[in-house]
Amino acid sequence: MTAALARTTLLDAGTWRERRRAHEDRVDAWLTPHLARRHRGEKHPVEDFLFTYYSHRPAQLRRWHPGAGVVLRDADPAEFGRDYRAGAAGVTLDTDGVRARRAESITWIRALLTATADRPAQLGCFGMHEWAMVYRQTQEEVRHNAWPLRLTPERTAEVVEERGVRCSHFDAYRFFTAPARPLNLLTPTRESQHAHEQPGCLHANMDLYKWAYKLSPLVPGELVADAFALAREIRTLDMRASPYDLADLGYPPVRVETPEGRAEYATAQRGFAERAAGLRARLLEAVPA
Repeated sequence: MTAALARTTLLDAGTWRERRRAHEDRVDAWLTPHLARRHRGEKHPVEDFLFTYYSHRPAQLRRWHPGAGVVLRDADPAEFGRDYRAGAAGVTLDTDGVRARRAESITWIRALLTATADRPAQLGCFGMHEWAMVYRQTQEEVRHNAWPLRLTPERTAEVVEERGVRCSHFDAYRFFTAPARPLNLLTPTRESQHAHEQPGCLHANMDLYKWAYKLSPLVPGELVADAFALAREIRTLDMRASPYDLADLGYPPVRVETPEGRAEYATAQRGFAERAAGLRARLLEAVPA
């Protein structure tokens, strides 16, 4: 028997239904405007990112799971999916079955989360990864070309060259322009991800959402939503500190090309790292080795 099953929690029908309703209401506040924009064919470089970059569909985020070791009284396993079983006390997740089927993935994610948590946070990148993604490109070539750059392409390139790039995150690095990659202090790869990921990185902390939904339904829906909420805030800082001018969308810039902007960025980055540490610990606790 796994450690998760050894700590069984019994929820009566009123309790688990209220938890499910609260989760759905919370997620709907994020989904409703996104789905409305999608219906209209509109794009938003900040609010839509988590729904387009990550593979978790809106309906999956909205679907509540109680997590491992929870028994739901007066429930129908068909409401929750193929991994749930009915027993004498109620419906519960087939934790051992899910863990056996996803053993390799769980081991990989746990190792990454553990390695990241064991390192000190590095806060000296100042968001230059977003600048490296537009380095030496024209306004027409940049990824979010519907929104203007704050500086000229020439001045944007100068900022990258003056500050340097210290990105440890492969999934950010892979979007660098070809001329920007040699400027990075590291050459991160998927194979070296466990060796490079560090807890101050905005993208590593945003990715806690990805690891949470990949561990679902072993983790409760509320934890997935907590990780989404943090990722949403991080994405806001990421784009406010980027070379794009999003003031018309309500995002005043964090001018990391200035000392004041870099100080503002590092303070926010430190706060996100502290909050992410708690989420990382909760994920590791939810899927014990």
